[in-house]
Amino acid sequence: MSETQTQQPPRTPAAASEALYRLIGVTRVYSQRGRTVTALAGVDVEIAEGDFVSIQGPTGGGKSTLLQLLGALEKPTSGSVKLAGADFASASSAELARTRAEEIGFVFQGFNLIPTLTARENVDAALEPLGLPKTERQARVAEALAHVGLADRADHRPGELSGGQQQRVAIARAIVKRPRVLLADEPTGNLDEAMRDEILVVLERLNADGLTLVIVTHDSAVAGRARRRLRLEKGTLREVTT
Repeated sequence: MSETQTQQPPRTPAAASEALYRLIGVTRVYSQRGRTVTALAGVDVEIAEGDFVSIQGPTGGGKSTLLQLLGALEKPTSGSVKLAGADFASASSAELARTRAEEIGFVFQGFNLIPTLTARENVDAALEPLGLPKTERQARVAEALAHVGLADRADHRPGELSGGQQQRVAIARAIVKRPRVLLADEPTGNLDEAMRDEILVVLERLNADGLTLVIVTHDSAVAGRARRRLRLEKGTLREVTT
């Protein structure tokens, strides 16, 4: 099997027309050094199950804040952020933690792999909060590594892998719990053009298998691969139509 070939989809989602995320009137306001900073100023958006969405915008425009809200890492100052009907604004900390552990996968610019662990062990670490039996964990880890084309690198440590391979391990770690959505923050930012395209192929195939994908990126070549493009500036989100 080629390094980027996938096998079976990690999740069979609902129909693509169903709204997975629904954000209504979302604001996020911070106090910073004695002044008020409005990171998001009334964001309204829906993201369908199975969609592939990119978010672009200038530094400081609110992209990371929006991703944190989508990832149940923060609550909005006002408005509602709903994932499959569950509103993060009214959820308890325990409920948000459970949602992150079970429903949402994260991939970042930095690979965030533990250098002393093998690829298999790094991926397995994401399953610890789920309390699964050992045999099921082993099966899921093997499946996730196969999805990203690294079945033959399972026993390699990060230092023995290329940058693109390390990011694929990070993607396997994100999908091993079979999330509803994968949130990626500049996932190709540390890679050269060839490795960037390698990672995009992996992400596109996962999305084709039904995984909802939201990518924050400064790279227009990455954003252009998404089926839907959004732009966030000064806390305001708009659809890119051209």
